[in-house]
Amino acid sequence: MSATDRGHAGGAPVRVAVFGSFYRGFHVLSELLKGPLAPRIEVVGVATDDPRVGFVSRERRVWSYPHSADEEAMVARLAAAHGLPAYRGRVKSEEFYRLYEREWRPELCIAATFGQQFDARLHRFPRHGFYNLHPCVDDGWPSAYAGPNPFQALLDDGADHAVIALHEVDDGFDTGRLVALSDKIYFPPAASVVDLHKSTSPLAAKFLAQQVARLIDAAQARHAAA
Repeated sequence: MSATDRGHAGGAPVRVAVFGSFYRGFHVLSELLKGPLAPRIEVVGVATDDPRVGFVSRERRVWSYPHSADEEAMVARLAAAHGLPAYRGRVKSEEFYRLYEREWRPELCIAATFGQQFDARLHRFPRHGFYNLHPCVDDGWPSAYAGPNPFQALLDDGADHAVIALHEVDDGFDTGRLVALSDKIYFPPAASVVDLHKSTSPLAAKFLAQQVARLIDAAQARHAAA
């Protein structure tokens, strides 16, 4: 199906870039490529972690826990299966800026477990916004569980659930404007950080798709009004 054929309500599909890894990145990319939202968007680029390099802060993120080589590569393999080579280098680099601005040209970006921070040149580029998915609880925003390892912080505090926040990316660390919170996702007994990534990621991806559909609807309404 061509990009024109996949337009929605007479408009071209929204160009989306995904920055994601591990289970959250895999399920978000799967949902965008194959779920109900797919006819309304075009995934134009994928970036994912390479845990072997130092700039993903391996010791502070999910990669510090036991995991398999397949789990490291699952997003890159899914992207390749859909004809999308995954970028695994530094995103704050001239190489990536050229790729991002000249080839991908995203109108909307999603971060879902990604081990690098974004600068203003990246997060201000997409006209429909740049958003991140972050586990927390409904404790006000920014959440006390901002940071690279929120599930561990939640477990350390004895939390029995999380919600997934969808928020804008800005120059801070999980501080951008809150868009929406998911329903509560309860933790099974003795769950590990990796268990929580696995169990919450499908729900996070569905929540993300619903919110992106609303963002697209709002953008189309503004365009029609103009």
